[in-house]
Amino acid sequence: MEGIQVLTQDFVNVHITKSDSEDAAPVERRFKKGINIHEFKTKLELVTGGSAATMKLQVFDKKNNFICDIDNDDALLGSYPIDDGMRIHVIDNFTLVKDFGESDSAERFRLSEEEYEKKGDTLRSFLQKNRLGKYNEEEMNKLKEQQQKELEEEAKIAEAVLVGARCEVRVPSQGVRRATVRYNGPLDGARGLWIGVQYDEPRGKNDGSVNGKRYFTCPPKYGGFVKPMYVTVGDFPVEEFDLDEEI
Repeated sequence: MEGIQVLTQDFVNVHITKSDSEDAAPVERRFKKGINIHEFKTKLELVTGGSAATMKLQVFDKKNNFICDIDNDDALLGSYPIDDGMRIHVIDNFTLVKDFGESDSAERFRLSEEEYEKKGDTLRSFLQKNRLGKYNEEEMNKLKEQQQKELEEEAKIAEAVLVGARCEVRVPSQGVRRATVRYNGPLDGARGLWIGVQYDEPRGKNDGSVNGKRYFTCPPKYGGFVKPMYVTVGDFPVEEFDLDEEI
């Protein structure tokens, strides 16, 4: 919308819940504040199995207090009072997910981002094959265009992350970690681009290799691979850590 600017940080990390599984663990996702609510709902389709055309959205703060309804599809996500850690509750019938299998829906709410993408591909293939609801050929083409756009945006972010640069890694729910960029590029079997980092302390998951393929070399548990959006390059000096002081 003209005349509206997002003056805060470009992304927001929120928890997603849905009305047909109140007891399920929320899904944490990161969204650009510059997208409009219609685009936001479209992205939520892949998280919840609901329909952008019928879903209703509510905002709750960290103490679970109701804040507002998200009711203007043309407004920017950043125009609503949504901060990191808040919860977006999705109200819908979720009929497509129920047709695919309710147990699969509950399982996807507990999957990692990489596992979820694989499950999402299976769900989309099923829905396209059976021509259910909005998942017709036209909508699938729109989905492919959206995914391509997201990959292009990711590539632009990755261009600014140079190998050898110092950085901070801010993956949701994992705290801030300082590191050095060791790799920038694709990973076998994973979607999009990834940034390989060597952390300043042993808070990683590997030594620079994934599934038997080496992308860089570092000590065990000092390496990690994250999406470009979670990496901020800057003048971040190495912090001194006395690991003997920890229990």
